[in-house]
Amino acid sequence: MKKKAFVTGVTGQDGSYLSELLLEKGYTVYGLVRRTSQFNRQRIEHLSSGNQSENFKLCYGDLADSSSLNRILEKTNPDEIYNLGAQSHVGVSFETPEFTSDVNGLGALRLLDAIRETGIKTKLYQASSSELYGKVVEKPQNENTKFYPRSPYACGKAFAYYITQNYREAYNLFACNGILFNHESPRRGENFVTRKITLSFAKIKNGLQEKLFLGNLNSERDWGYAPDYVRAMWLMLQSDSPGDYVVATGKTYSVRYFVEKVAQLNGFNISWEGEGVNEKGVDVNTGKVLIEVKKQYYRPTDVDYLCGDYSLAKEKLGWEPNVSINELIEIMVKSDNDLIKKLK
Repeated sequence: MKKKAFVTGVTGQDGSYLSELLLEKGYTVYGLVRRTSQFNRQRIEHLSSGNQSENFKLCYGDLADSSSLNRILEKTNPDEIYNLGAQSHVGVSFETPEFTSDVNGLGALRLLDAIRETGIKTKLYQASSSELYGKVVEKPQNENTKFYPRSPYACGKAFAYYITQNYREAYNLFACNGILFNHESPRRGENFVTRKITLSFAKIKNGLQEKLFLGNLNSERDWGYAPDYVRAMWLMLQSDSPGDYVVATGKTYSVRYFVEKVAQLNGFNISWEGEGVNEKGVDVNTGKVLIEVKKQYYRPTDVDYLCGDYSLAKEKLGWEPNVSINELIEIMVKSDNDLIKKLK
């Protein structure tokens, strides 16, 4: 019998890649979408109109609306649920802390309670985040590392993590937390630093932008490739028993490194001048300032270093990343350069 999956956050980066994976495996996929005045389904248009369109269905609802979640679960009765829906931008969470906490934290609770109330037999994946580690207390971070959240986004995710564990134990639900470290792709939102960098340099290269403004260049992240990471989500729900897993590459690079590699692939050679908010990135070949640091892009409390230990996922799930940081950067640079050429 064909399996059914319900995916919240289906219009996002992870939701679109996960839906592709599930459709390839023969699932019927139900995606949660909100009714808004702005149409934001570019990442899933090919799924709604392609060969798999009969197996890809959208359901109107909201993680802030319990009744809609109960109604959808009763109607679809999914075998697997992937809760990827969130206010996903850490910086924005400082501007909208209440909304972020409601969707990221209580949204997970509403979904868990909908499973309990409807009584459906299903498996749940909860999208947790490496931002939970925040001000890290050990390096690298694994499933036993203490959390130290440093943003409203991370605090909401902490609630979701623990309430998922609680419902798993209290009601014997098959519910997993995936503690995913940063994962990127050409489908990453343009307000996230990696995509901002690749898109900006494509515009600079084609004469559509003069310079790029960034915040903390020394922040270090464990960056992976989003299609690799949605495979880990799926593997968690194929296990015999539920658990919580770190999904990462085990390697860390700074924002500065990311900038330099993107610049190099676009034909620029960056030299750094000044320090802190006065630092600038200058193209050695032309002497033009291409990068400036702006205080407004610093967070009130930042996460300086993240590096994940994915050994448990490798041991229990047989998962490991396939795409390296340099391969990821090449994929994103090519995609954004192709995009800008089409727009010119």
